[in-house]
Amino acid sequence: MRYLTVRLVPRDQPGFHPLGERLLAEPSLQREAVHHFELLDDGTLLLLAEGSGDRDRYEEIMASEPTVRDYMVSGEERWMAVSQFEANEAIREVLAWQQREDIVVETPVQFQQDGSQQMTLIGEDESFRALYEEATSLDSFDIEVVETGEYTPDTDRLARTLTTRQQEIMAAAVDLGYYREPREATHEDIAGALDLSPSAVGKHLRRVEERVFAALAR
Repeated sequence: MRYLTVRLVPRDQPGFHPLGERLLAEPSLQREAVHHFELLDDGTLLLLAEGSGDRDRYEEIMASEPTVRDYMVSGEERWMAVSQFEANEAIREVLAWQQREDIVVETPVQFQQDGSQQMTLIGEDESFRALYEEATSLDSFDIEVVETGEYTPDTDRLARTLTTRQQEIMAAAVDLGYYREPREATHEDIAGALDLSPSAVGKHLRRVEERVFAALAR
């Protein structure tokens, strides 16, 4: 298993989104990192982010920004914020680029002073090459390779080498007794619980096992 750290630089604007541009332009605020992101069915983005600086000014910007649906802040000089806002085309393009089943984005994603984002991807070289080629054809950002090498997760970070779907299937397999001795569930049982095909379950479980055992063997 390999890691690839990259920097995504917005191509035609200071940030990837009007909200990000406003926060970036405010000298009393510092955006630190994104700890979770999720594109919702209604086209909005749910974000858990870390920031520092003038919290009151941050809340003023969030309250006046027309793309923001809702937000909540906890903390003082350094704070965590949950926000829901309308995703624009640039955000959707970045998310679509990231959300491949054979690549895992390790959080947190780091904000840079110039509005770019630095992130570490976990996967294999073949997937990285395809991802890089795809990125160079997109309109919203340029990509710079920062670092790459062998990925050796510790126990606390092992689950983050799995995609959300892989974690879901692994949890169902454990709950249904797939890994008990004697085995109490089949691929068909797991597929029925998750509304998937048995072949898809088998494919995902093989990838889960490959990544988990490869990490433990290091």
